[in-house]
Amino acid sequence: MDLGELARLMRAPAVRAFDAEVSVPDGVVSAIVDAARWTGSARNRQPWLIVRVRSGELLREISELGAYAGFVRDAPVLLVVASADDGFSDTLFDCGRLVQSLLLAAAAEGLRGCPATVFPDANVNRVAELLGLETGWLPRHLVALGHPAQRPSVRGRSAVPRGRKELAQIYRDRS
Repeated sequence: MDLGELARLMRAPAVRAFDAEVSVPDGVVSAIVDAARWTGSARNRQPWLIVRVRSGELLREISELGAYAGFVRDAPVLLVVASADDGFSDTLFDCGRLVQSLLLAAAAEGLRGCPATVFPDANVNRVAELLGLETGWLPRHLVALGHPAQRPSVRGRSAVPRGRKELAQIYRDRS
């Protein structure tokens, strides 16, 4: 894949509505996770655990535990990224890198998705309980994946800005 193709994948908008008629095969999910596991991490600790969720009831319960996670209820696949409760200040940074890798790998497989977070700590603990995670794993990140649904026509204007800031707005050279 060349840099232009990668940039196009990264420009793809987050998808929060999925086509319920198109499933995501287990092999595709495994390939996505296999690609993303090569994400770099501080001191190569790889402080993450990924749990696949497909159960409707479990999706519903998890969707209620993040302030902006309601859309995961209808995802064909939810990848829950748990971070190691290891006291390192860069653990959540590493998990954020992993989430981005999961989304890029999914896009390379023709899927789209959207990340979400779980908070506060009581909700994190509840998701850990629902998933049967061992002590020491904190499920703070969610990645919903699937094939995009047809977008309904929307009247009015979104409150969320579109596009990206210009390079000059975010980049400075002080050499």
